[in-house]
Amino acid sequence: MQRRQTRPRLVQAMVDVFKLPDLRRKLLFTLGMLVVFRFLCHVPLPGVDIDALHQLFEQNQLLGMLDLFSGGAMSNFSVAAMGVYPYITASIIMQLLVPVIPRLRELSQQGEAGHRKVNQITRLLTVPLAALQGYAQLSLLQSQGIVSHFEPLTVMAMVLSMTASTMFLVWIGELITERGIGNGISIIIFGGIVAGLAEQVARGSLAWNENPLGLITFIILGLATLVFIVIFIEGHRRIPVQYASSTFRSGRMYRQSGSTYIPLRVNTAGMIPLIFAIALMTLPGTIASYFAAPAGQDPNLANTIMLIFNPATAAPLGLIYWGLYFLLVLGFTFFYTMIIFEQLNLAKTLQQQGGFIPGVRPGKTTQDYLNRVIRRITWGGAFFLAAVAIMPFIARGITDVTVLTISSTALLIAVGVALDTMKQLEAQLTMRRYEGFLK
Repeated sequence: MQRRQTRPRLVQAMVDVFKLPDLRRKLLFTLGMLVVFRFLCHVPLPGVDIDALHQLFEQNQLLGMLDLFSGGAMSNFSVAAMGVYPYITASIIMQLLVPVIPRLRELSQQGEAGHRKVNQITRLLTVPLAALQGYAQLSLLQSQGIVSHFEPLTVMAMVLSMTASTMFLVWIGELITERGIGNGISIIIFGGIVAGLAEQVARGSLAWNENPLGLITFIILGLATLVFIVIFIEGHRRIPVQYASSTFRSGRMYRQSGSTYIPLRVNTAGMIPLIFAIALMTLPGTIASYFAAPAGQDPNLANTIMLIFNPATAAPLGLIYWGLYFLLVLGFTFFYTMIIFEQLNLAKTLQQQGGFIPGVRPGKTTQDYLNRVIRRITWGGAFFLAAVAIMPFIARGITDVTVLTISSTALLIAVGVALDTMKQLEAQLTMRRYEGFLK
């Protein structure tokens, strides 16, 4: 369909989306599910000191990450306080167990039916994980004096409410995946991140009054980080592949060939290494908090450990935390990438489909070649993730702005979800011979 360009490409693409009834229905359904999610985030649990809770979240980075996945519901301690984080945890556990347990490995190789069974096991695993996490959160808040009522029946009701809300959000996410646009779970997390932008803008106005030059520098660093993330998320190495097939026509054998490529991503691991590293970096400080000397007494070793493993600690002690964080992200990136890559088993798939890499023998030689390539390009992805991980420390040191934080995990999620959703809309528009968002 040829049309004269009278509007900017992005605006015209959005107009085209709303002109098509099926795409309009999918987009409105997705927005409606997000509205339901945001309503659920404002249904509070009883007996919580909100002011004390906000102070705790400012001091604990792991809780801040969990609040990110819950879309701000955890900092308000609503019934959706855990968000979809238990489901994400269950998914990560299943990804690690699939190559280890033969039965799960067989299921993963049975096509769509096997994937449905693995997803069903993941959902079942989410229920006990959500209950355990809900009770752990209540216990932590009760130890900090934030939850005033901790009777058994009250705790049971609160844990059941939080677990049911998590499974409800998982169900909403699956509905979005089936009937809406994009990956439902990712869209829910994205909605929570976007909902927190208003608070960031309000904090930015305070920073402008105190340090305008620092705020401008902070914005420039944030935009540079955003561009950096887009480049590395889209970056990949193309491995050429050729396919040969034979057809029998009119009593003669004809050979046909075709070529394509395997896109090996520079950042195969996504944001998972950041989650692993944050959880591990938070553990020593959390354990030390139970043995630390109270305020007013001489600090002991536990107090020093708490100070070292606090991301808000200034240099030089702060360099220990961020240096360890940098190294852990590097290590976890290689670890998780190799696990995911082994599960793909590309060499066997190519051999079964009659494909081969030019100049490389099929089978084990192909697998060794692909392993070498993925290890080399993962160095770039690992240093990218590690640099993004320590960006809050770099931004705070350069700009001296403490009321705002460049959340590396939030930016990775937001950019990844936005790009994936735009590509899906692009594909839908292209099938209908409309021009899409991207060139």
